[in-house]
Amino acid sequence: MQIFNDSEGYEKLQGPEDVEKTQQLSVLYRQIIELLGENSEREGLLKTPKRVARAMQFLTQGYDIDPAAIINSAKFKEDYKQMVLVKDIEMYSMCEHHILPFYGKVHVAYIPNGYITGLSKIARVVDAFSRRLQVQERLTLEIRDCIHEALNPLGVAVVIEAAHTCMQIRGVQKQNSVTVTSAFTGVFLKDNRTREEFIHLIKN
Repeated sequence: MQIFNDSEGYEKLQGPEDVEKTQQLSVLYRQIIELLGENSEREGLLKTPKRVARAMQFLTQGYDIDPAAIINSAKFKEDYKQMVLVKDIEMYSMCEHHILPFYGKVHVAYIPNGYITGLSKIARVVDAFSRRLQVQERLTLEIRDCIHEALNPLGVAVVIEAAHTCMQIRGVQKQNSVTVTSAFTGVFLKDNRTREEFIHLIKN
């Protein structure tokens, strides 16, 4: 059994700014500010449209990343067939229904079947899918399927625990609610003991 705690979080994705896209988004965000009743020429808001344009490009940069290529860039032959677990991966995403953040932790495990991948690549796959307009349910499946298809392991398990600001600061306004989603393949589906071991490890 190997457990790798991502206690220091993950390396944030960086990419070159699309100047044309920034300009186009800035115009639209300036219009939004004015439609909300604010003065877009006020000192504190003068640079806000461009700041928001850049921020949104950062928060949705996952569209420009191929998650499978991340796994394949560090794919190694290895005769190891015990569970590999990377837990407590920090996750930040944007709810596609209200364009508000949801955030939490992702736990990913797989049992190799001839191939392993670099541990940081698991966290990068989480980033690639979460930095898009998302729903937590789809995000869970996308992470699972990407690892399963790239490595063809004996099984994959993914659990996400997240808080959604669309529930916390608007609507029902339930600040302490947490949403948990899970997805499994292979032995994690067929073998109760393996699945229970995974659940036990992420709880600890």
